[in-house]
Amino acid sequence: MSILSDLAFEARIAAKSLVDYVSGQGLRLGVTGLSRAGKTVFITALVHTLINARHGARLPVFRVHAEGRLKRAFLEPQPDDAVPRFAYEDHLAALTGEDRRWPESTRRISELRLTLEFERPAGWRQGPATLTLDIVDYPGEWLLDLALLDKTYAEWSRETLEASAAAARAPLAADWRGHLASLDPAAPADEDVARRSAELFTGYLRAARNERYALSTLPPGRFLLPGDLEGSPALTFAPLRLEDGAEIGAGTLAAMMQRRYESYKDKIVRPFFRDHFARLDRQIVLVDALSALNSGAAAVRDLETALGDVLTAFRAGRSSLMATLFRPKIDRILFAATKADHLHHVSHDRLEAILRLLVSRAIGRAESLGAEVDVIALAALRATREAQMRHGGEALEAIVGAPLAGEVVNGETFDGTGEAAIFPGELPADPKLVFRGDALATPDGEGDYRFVRFRPPLARRSDDGRVLPFPHIRLDRALEFLVGDRLT
Repeated sequence: MSILSDLAFEARIAAKSLVDYVSGQGLRLGVTGLSRAGKTVFITALVHTLINARHGARLPVFRVHAEGRLKRAFLEPQPDDAVPRFAYEDHLAALTGEDRRWPESTRRISELRLTLEFERPAGWRQGPATLTLDIVDYPGEWLLDLALLDKTYAEWSRETLEASAAAARAPLAADWRGHLASLDPAAPADEDVARRSAELFTGYLRAARNERYALSTLPPGRFLLPGDLEGSPALTFAPLRLEDGAEIGAGTLAAMMQRRYESYKDKIVRPFFRDHFARLDRQIVLVDALSALNSGAAAVRDLETALGDVLTAFRAGRSSLMATLFRPKIDRILFAATKADHLHHVSHDRLEAILRLLVSRAIGRAESLGAEVDVIALAALRATREAQMRHGGEALEAIVGAPLAGEVVNGETFDGTGEAAIFPGELPADPKLVFRGDALATPDGEGDYRFVRFRPPLARRSDDGRVLPFPHIRLDRALEFLVGDRLT
């Protein structure tokens, strides 16, 4: 961007921040994560737990609740008329209904306003108070797009081609790369060629995200979540092989691709950054590290790179009044390894250590700017319980739950109704071993272990039919880090 457009861009962000401040907003919490990380379940469980905190919620680390100062929490009307409301009630019904299913994944931005009424502890501010929490849910793939703002089309093409040549990606990119080899960037612009290139490129991105490979998505993120932009010119482009320093001639295929790439940034990425992302105060990034472990060392290294790119996109720094008014910063960032309930508790700290290793370089950068960063392993809704079983005469720690229909455990295919006891194995004490690809120690000594997917548990209900708070792992710790300081 030019200096003038940079200034105009920042001015619009400052204007929105000033409106937020004057309107009395409390805290804007961003919730994101790459595909299948559990964003929808996390938000639903968090909101349900807070609304029903006085009905048996177990939140010992969340001080305002543990000290009896949280009086109530309730939803308010959606504050932004231009943003869809997070469908909390629909997602809760999916989790607690008779068929007990996981809700649909995040495919667009949404928002929900939750107000907390609490008592401040003894001190000059003692007495009743409120905190308005605006929860902003958005796909992690959109977050990776922010890195494009500082890259030219040629730079993005070169980096994307280099990534596609890596051993883990090359087989998935073969069709697209084969088509690419037949293209001349200096040839006349051709809509059919652009469309075919975009289709093959999108197919490669989709294959990389497939559960079998669990590779982190490369930008542009909207290629996988196009919404009402599907088929538009802004999503009909792909990388080309461009010589370093080569000029792109007018009317060429390269000129068409470059124009659409810039349009993608101007019409899709920048508005998201300006209207939503740049206004966040706190951020939680949910990470499905177990899927990467399932897929091997290449997927783990790919996830490490993606998480570094994610943290680079944040405007991290120490919060202040001037920053709130004119250049808002995210002053607390929490990275959370989800699906901790797929492991026995003896491995929870090890899962946390693995994620901390994957984001260690990025954490250093954020902390140097004054932001607080933490890493946890959690399950916002626990789908399993723990038990001790015997295997070959040896007592082993197991988890028990209802596998999803079609899941196979020890040769038995489940129909979604019966339960199974699973020996999840242990993660390594040394997190660096995850880069070897055989990090899991399973009871039979095999290193390649596939985590079983479970159904949501049966909802606990009160005598009057109210759905009680869900069992969880470390949700209270996440709440304390993200909002606890604002409730004192």
